[in-house]
Amino acid sequence: MKQTEAERIAAFQRLADHRLDGSYAMATAILRNDSDAQDAVHDAVVLAWRRWASLRDQAKFDAWFDRIVVNVCRDRLKAAKVRVSTDIEHAASVGTPDATSAVHHRIVVGQAFDRMKPDDIVVLALRHFLDLQLEDIAVLLDVPLPTAKTRLRTARERLRRRLERDSEDRVIR
Repeated sequence: MKQTEAERIAAFQRLADHRLDGSYAMATAILRNDSDAQDAVHDAVVLAWRRWASLRDQAKFDAWFDRIVVNVCRDRLKAAKVRVSTDIEHAASVGTPDATSAVHHRIVVGQAFDRMKPDDIVVLALRHFLDLQLEDIAVLLDVPLPTAKTRLRTARERLRRRLERDSEDRVIR
């Protein structure tokens, strides 16, 4: 039975509204900027609506929509010439015994992230900021599990090397 236009709109709104908070959290973890995350989720909603007819099973909406959000975030990272560093208030909210050290650490890692490849940022954010399991990351990236493992391992290695280089640069100065 074919849906009316009003039923299509209502079904999409219901499913999208259900995913907005989680999508915003994911976009914020990847982009590390609230306004960029809001824009990315907005763009993802518009794109999802345009592609709504291509979703065959509404029960798979969450995974389908999350993939769209991840791809929109990746595209924004690729297009960005200058990325905004982690804001200090967000970094200060990290609960550790030494708040100053935690802020410094977040800033250093944020600066290293700013110079990484978008694909590396995405996989690291999904694993370490959102604490997603590799199986879930593979689904979001639409890749086989071994590929997700390799991407995560490679991204971690690149981040480690970047942090080591940045640390050496600070010592030399």
